[in-house]
Amino acid sequence: MPRAYALRVASAKLEVVAARHPEALVLAADSVVAVGRRILPKAEREEEARACLGLLSGRRHKVLGGVAIAAKGCLRTRLVETTVRFKRLESREVDAYIGSGEWQGKAGGYAIQGRAATFVSFLSGSYSNVVGLPLFETAVVLRSIGFEVRSS
Repeated sequence: MPRAYALRVASAKLEVVAARHPEALVLAADSVVAVGRRILPKAEREEEARACLGLLSGRRHKVLGGVAIAAKGCLRTRLVETTVRFKRLESREVDAYIGSGEWQGKAGGYAIQGRAATFVSFLSGSYSNVVGLPLFETAVVLRSIGFEVRSS
């Protein structure tokens, strides 16, 4: 399940760092792009990015953000789900995007905060989750364990 995977990876990252720094506030996160039950890779090769964009073209997908925070003896996790729909992508758009290199290392082969923003015809949920860290939800968790979160 993509939801469980996003939380599991964020929690595993947290465990590694928190074990080395038990008195610190530790925040870990991971993003998963999923079409149904299928988790798309963090594209490292052009053919992976093309496959991802082909699968996302003209359809909805989920971006699942797992957040794990350890501080003050508390451990909290949060899963944030955002629904994104891409327009039907033309081959010239895919070629241009691939040529930009912006997709490298990105879950699902795209970065919404860059050129891929023009592919998005619909978004429901947290935009910052799709960028990589759900800021509102992270602030809520931090406040719940006694941290002041400022907006400036």
